[in-house]
Amino acid sequence: MIRSRRAVAALAALAVTVLALTGCAATVSLTPAAHANDPACAAIMVRLPGDLGGQSRRWTDAQATAAWGTPSRVIFSCGVTPPGPSTIKCVSLGGVDWLVDQSEQPRFRITSYGRTPAVQLYLDSSNKAVDPNAVLAQVGRLVAAQTRQTAACTDPATPGE
Repeated sequence: MIRSRRAVAALAALAVTVLALTGCAATVSLTPAAHANDPACAAIMVRLPGDLGGQSRRWTDAQATAAWGTPSRVIFSCGVTPPGPSTIKCVSLGGVDWLVDQSEQPRFRITSYGRTPAVQLYLDSSNKAVDPNAVLAQVGRLVAAQTRQTAACTDPATPGE
């Protein structure tokens, strides 16, 4: 009886330790965007893929956010404040115009332009396995299907207006 109690206690302690380690290692701590409670964000979130750019999805602790890769190579946030006209490079992929902030290469901050709600991705392209164009095309198709277009870049691959 004593031996079985010890075995059960040891197994329980091991299970708690494993759960604690896996839970801490897998969760990415993020801050929700100002408009994360937009219903279109919920529609986008339930459709996000488990694999993006060759990276596996991880848990996040903030509403309308997602992350892929260990360490995180792609971070997604829905409900960011829609950007206005900009001199930042604009590209069109997946049916969405994207403003691409290249100021911190090889990390890019990419924000949907002319879409409500706006979404933002942080892409770490230091890992050559992550193809930013493929990620934007895949996410773009999803965002285009779930958001309303309110403006467009005057000429993709040039600054947004």
